[in-house]
Parts: sequence; C-alpha cells; structure tokens
Amino acid sequence: MQLIPHNHLSKMSLRFLLTQTNNTGDQMEDHRNPIADLISDDIYELLNSRGLINEKSVRDYIIKKKFRSLRTSKVSASDAIDHLRDEYPYLQFDTIRKIVYQPKK
Repeated sequence: MQLIPHNHLSKMSLRFLLTQTNNTGDQMEDHRNPIADLISDDIYELLNSRGLINEKSVRDYIIKKKFRSLRTSKVSASDAIDHLRDEYPYLQFDTIRKIVYQPKK
C-alpha cells in the first residue's frame, strides 16, 4: 500500500475515507443509527422515539470520529476541518475546531 502525501488527497479521496464501511457492510453515513458503535439499533430507536437523543451531541460525536479518521490517514488538521465544513456548511471553521478539540467530559 502506497501512502499519498496529505496535500495530494482530493476531495473524492477524503469522501472515500469518511464513507468507509462498518462491520456490517453498511455505509456509516447511510446507517439509521449514527452511533451504532455505541448502542444497538433497537435501543437507539427507543431512545429517539422518546426524545432522549441529543442530536447536537450525536452530530458532534460523528464530527470527532470523522476528524480522527482523517487525521489517522495523514490529512492535516486544517484540511480535515475544511472537509468537515463541506459536509456541515452551517458550521464555521472555529466551531468545528472547538468540537474536535474539546476535552472529553
């Protein structure tokens, strides 16, 4: 496997990195339960049906996970944040930076 310098990664390459398949073969972005690695689909559906899922926290968790994946793939922090801004255009660069670097609670 040949490593490509991060400055040569195209947006298409970044999208591929972010839509890698999970253990069930489903694409993570298309999966109904965005936190399937934490809780089962049944539990997610139950909590969601009762209004107990904080969508903002789930979004932030997904952003952090994608950021870590990009950084592991040798993408610079700035490029990773820029790519996440493409996916979440309503978030500012500094907002995403704060999300990915905020300490765990």
